[in-house]
Amino acid sequence: MSAAYASRFEKVFLCIYLKGPKMSYAAVGRYMQKSEEFVRKWRYNKTKSVDDLSERDIRRLTTKDNKAIIKINLKMISDGVPSVRVLLLKGFGTEGFKFYTNYDSRKGRELAENPHVALTFYWESLRRSVRIEGIANKTSAEDSDHYFQCRPYENQIGSAASKQSSVIASRQTLIIKESELLAKFSKNQVKRPACWGGYFVVPHSIEFWQGQSDRLHDRIRFRRPKSNEKIDNVLVHKGEDGWVYERLSP
Repeated sequence: MSAAYASRFEKVFLCIYLKGPKMSYAAVGRYMQKSEEFVRKWRYNKTKSVDDLSERDIRRLTTKDNKAIIKINLKMISDGVPSVRVLLLKGFGTEGFKFYTNYDSRKGRELAENPHVALTFYWESLRRSVRIEGIANKTSAEDSDHYFQCRPYENQIGSAASKQSSVIASRQTLIIKESELLAKFSKNQVKRPACWGGYFVVPHSIEFWQGQSDRLHDRIRFRRPKSNEKIDNVLVHKGEDGWVYERLSP
C-alpha cells in the first residue's frame, strides 16, 4: 500500500467511476446510458488495484455537495438478527475505515461479540454506491484520545453525559447531566471517557455499484483471494497488492 494516498475508499471509487478522457459532470445526478458503460469508457480493465489512482482523481469527488453525503451505514449480525445504523466516516487509510462511538453502546457490545461488519456508502444523486465487508478492530487509546480532544467542547460534554443505548426517564435526564459536566469542566479539561473510542474496519471485500438506465447495473467487486483459488483472468482477474476483482450480475 502506498502511504502517500489520501484514502483507499475515495481513490478506488474515483478510479473506477470518474476516470476517463470523456467523463464530465453532466453525467452526475442521473443513471448512466449504455454508451457510458464504464468497462469501455472509464478504463475499468486498467484498474487492477484499490491503490491504482492519482491525486487529481481524488479531488474530483471532494466537492461540497458530494462530501456532505458520505456516511456509513453499518450493519452487524447479533444472535442471527441484523442490526443497522448510520455513522459518520471519520478517517480512512491503509489501516481501514475509521469511526468513533461508545464502546458500551449496543453497537459496541455487538461488535465485541461479532466483529464482522458491512459498510454501505450511497450517493443517490450520483446513482453510485460502495459496499465493504471486513473486520472491525478498536483503534489505539492514543488515537481515540487525539480525536476526542479535537472535537468541539459541546460534543465532548455530550459524549461524557450520555450512557449510549441505556434507557432513561426523559430528555431532562440528559440535560441535568450535561449541566453538571459543563459546571465541572471548562474547555480543554474534558477527558475522554474510557468507554468511548474508535474502530477501524479492515476490508476484505469492496464492491462498487453504478446505476444504469436499463437496470443492468454495473457491479465490480475487489476482494482478497480464497485459499488456493485459481485466478483464470476470465471470471476472476488478478489485481495488485493481493487483491482480485470480478464483475457481478446486477
